[in-house]
Amino acid sequence: MGDMSSEPISLATALSSFSEHWSPRIVTAVNDYDVRIAKVHGEHVWHVHDDTDEFFLVLDGELHIALREPAGDRTVVLTKGSVFTVPRGTEHKPYAPLATSILVFEPTGTLTVGDRHDDVPDHVDATTGHALT
Repeated sequence: MGDMSSEPISLATALSSFSEHWSPRIVTAVNDYDVRIAKVHGEHVWHVHDDTDEFFLVLDGELHIALREPAGDRTVVLTKGSVFTVPRGTEHKPYAPLATSILVFEPTGTLTVGDRHDDVPDHVDATTGHALT
């Protein structure tokens, strides 16, 4: 990571440096966690993180997260400035009806498609995050 955290990082500048959807960039690290930003649009994939919660912050746009919970299925809607944490072990599927920017906080090395997931479509990048360039 090197000098990643030695200077402030503008999220607007970081977001403008890439255009791919569902392909997160790591902007900084906090202890053993990555702070990732992503541009998202359309469907992600049903997946589960067995060992970690997943924190979402919507920077711009609107993110829907479908959840399969013991009490039944539901969908939460996150508007700009909203945060939500998907508990570990909860199957979930993010969806963005329009071009949306998000910030995600999860342990370094966490795969975007979790530990268990449906077939990953071509438009979803199965990654532990890419460095900002």
